Amino acid sequence: MSKGTVKVELGNLNLFNELSEHIQIRVNAANTMDHPADWIESKQHPDYDLWYLREGTIELRIRDQVHVASAGDLILFSPTVAYTASSLGAGCRFAFIHFDFSLGNQLRILDNYPISGILASSLVEEELPSFLEAHERYSGSAPMSGIRLKGALTILLSKIMERLDCGDYRGSFAALASDNKRTANLEALQPVLSHIEVRLHLPLRVAELAEVAGMSEKYFILYFKQALGITPGAYVYQLKMNRARELLYSRTFSIQQIAERLGYPDPFSFSKAFKKYYKVPPSRFVW
Repeated sequence: MSKGTVKVELGNLNLFNELSEHIQIRVNAANTMDHPADWIESKQHPDYDLWYLREGTIELRIRDQVHVASAGDLILFSPTVAYTASSLGAGCRFAFIHFDFSLGNQLRILDNYPISGILASSLVEEELPSFLEAHERYSGSAPMSGIRLKGALTILLSKIMERLDCGDYRGSFAALASDNKRTANLEALQPVLSHIEVRLHLPLRVAELAEVAGMSEKYFILYFKQALGITPGAYVYQLKMNRARELLYSRTFSIQQIAERLGYPDPFSFSKAFKKYYKVPPSRFVW
C-alpha cells in the first residue's frame, strides 16, 4: 500500500495538531509484569493499553487471527480489541500503561484510525528510551514522575501517529476489533474540514458547513461534536487563532492584514477574539 493511499484512507490526522490544546491524556495505571511459561489471559480493556515487551515472546489471538510479538516490540490495544494473550517459551516480561486519550468530549477519537497493533521499536527509537525511563520512575513512585510519564507518553503517541500518517505503520488489530462501529464517522466530515481550511480567510457560518456535509444544521452540529468533541464554531475559532499566532510570529503582517486574512470584518473584531483566546491583545502577543 502506497503512502498516498494511506493518507486518503486515514483522512486528516493533522487535526490532532490543530486541536492539540483540546487533547487530554490521563494515565490510569503503569507497571511491569512478569509471567511464567503457562501464562494466558483473555481481556478487553475499557481504556487504551500500551505494552513494551522487555523479554520473551507473546502470542495474541484476536478473533481468528494470530499475532506474535517479540522482545523489543510494542503492542497497542484500543478499547475495541478483545484478545487472548499467552507466553511462548520460557515466559515473558513487559511494561504496560493504561491511559485515556480524548479530544474535547470525544473519549474514543483514536478508534477512528488503525493505530492498534504491534509496532517495531525502530519506529520510535528516539522517543522510546525517554518513555521507558519515565515509566520506571513512575513505577518507583519517584517525585514528579506522573508528569514526566504523561509527557513521555504524549511524545511517544505523537510519533506513532506521525508514522501512521506517513504510511510507515498501520495497526493490524483495527480490522479485527470486536466493535468495528466508529464512535462517529470522520470520513463524512473530511469535505467540511477541507472546506474550512481553504476558506479560513472568509466568514464561515454553520449553515454553510452543514450544507457541505449534506446535513441539516441541527444534526450537523450534533454529528460534528460527537466526532471531534467540540462544536463546529469552536473548531473554526481554534484554527483561526492558530493561524493568527503563526502570522504574528512571522512579523510580516499588520493587525489589519491578519484580520482580513482570517475573515474578520475589522481589526477590532479580530483583536477582541484574539484577546479572548490568548488573554492578551495581538499587539502585545509578540514582544
